[in-house]
Amino acid sequence: MVRRRAQVLGVLIALVLAAGCAGPRYGGEVPAPSAAAPDIDYLIGPGDTIQIFVWRNPEVSTSVPVRPDGKISVPLVEDLPVAGKTPTQVAREIEQVLSRYIRNPVVTVIVSGFSGVFSQQVRVVGQAAQPQAIPYRKGMTLLDVMIAVGGLTDFAAGDKASIVRVVDGKQTQLRVHLDRLLRDGDVSANVPVLPGDILIIPEAWF
Repeated sequence: MVRRRAQVLGVLIALVLAAGCAGPRYGGEVPAPSAAAPDIDYLIGPGDTIQIFVWRNPEVSTSVPVRPDGKISVPLVEDLPVAGKTPTQVAREIEQVLSRYIRNPVVTVIVSGFSGVFSQQVRVVGQAAQPQAIPYRKGMTLLDVMIAVGGLTDFAAGDKASIVRVVDGKQTQLRVHLDRLLRDGDVSANVPVLPGDILIIPEAWF
């Protein structure tokens, strides 16, 4: 089992190098994107950690996690809803609250420990080594997702995997070929993923 996973890891590394040397080709049932990857603003989500810097006021500058209810509490600002907002929007709202106590506050919000909102996550379920939800990154592909989850288990039916995606308000299911990508090194099976995709990897029937 260890030897097999080492072989799969070697294929992943080779694919990353190949992807850097040549543009990806697209195959299988998932079509190539007709336009550039979506340019989306990052939205803060529960589980994120945000650093709040108030210029010339270190006593109210702090780092705080976003609670499961999507709110934060910091010095002079209680129960502020931040989930689903950009860091810039949150900074402006904090400035409005602090203006009651500080003259002309200047606030910067920096996000770390990214989780994001559900609509901007790519979720992986089934026979992945480490099933999880991954924050979407611009230009993310199937290979990026599989590296993040540690590849397939020994019981995965990789070529029967599918992506559940909402297109124009309708849910569609698209077949992907993970065995071809990870075990055969077929770069044409490396297809783009989009925010909100759910990758389902079934178990093989022996």
